[in-house]
Amino acid sequence: MILLAIDTAGADCAAALYCSSSQTLLASTSERIGRGHAERLMGMIDDVLAAAGKNMQDIGRIAVVIGPGSFTGIRVGLAAARGLALALSVDIVGVTTLAAIAAAHQAEKGPQPVIAAMDAKRDEVYVQSFGADGAALDAAAMISHDELRTMVAETGFGVAGSGRTIIGLDGPEDGDCFPLIQICRLGAAAPVSGKPKPLYLRGPDAKPQTGYAVARA
Repeated sequence: MILLAIDTAGADCAAALYCSSSQTLLASTSERIGRGHAERLMGMIDDVLAAAGKNMQDIGRIAVVIGPGSFTGIRVGLAAARGLALALSVDIVGVTTLAAIAAAHQAEKGPQPVIAAMDAKRDEVYVQSFGADGAALDAAAMISHDELRTMVAETGFGVAGSGRTIIGLDGPEDGDCFPLIQICRLGAAAPVSGKPKPLYLRGPDAKPQTGYAVARA
């Protein structure tokens, strides 16, 4: 099966093609653009298809990163993935940023329990615990810095992601990235259970104004 992976949940805009039977990354591209994912994504998908010598009809599944992360970026990726899945009549699955962070950590360090922790700004972090087998041990949540320190002390788990710097450990200097190979592997293994939904742990900053509606006659 050929899987198309899409990530627009953070500062990166990324796409990849993956062969699940050989477990190999056929082609990938990623740019740290911050914003403007909608303008770049489809061109990047065309680029990986061309690099792999494939076309849209070769795609058998789509995996899309569903957050937590950038509110707008997540919406861009999901809209593109849903549209392509509908047009191609293929399955679509969601992969969380926290699962990708944990999988990357375990691929590098070996099987071990880990807390994936992303800086959520405003003195908060997105967190989720994963067992040595990669299975989630709890639901994704947004907690304070102090709560993260307590969580690490109580569990004794290692920490992956930008949340490491919050508790005084070395961590990524330019923010979290979600390795495409891990997104592809998780997406290929994920069960299909309807349309994936965005994982928002915080509401959008932009909110409609209230109190200014004009009453209808």
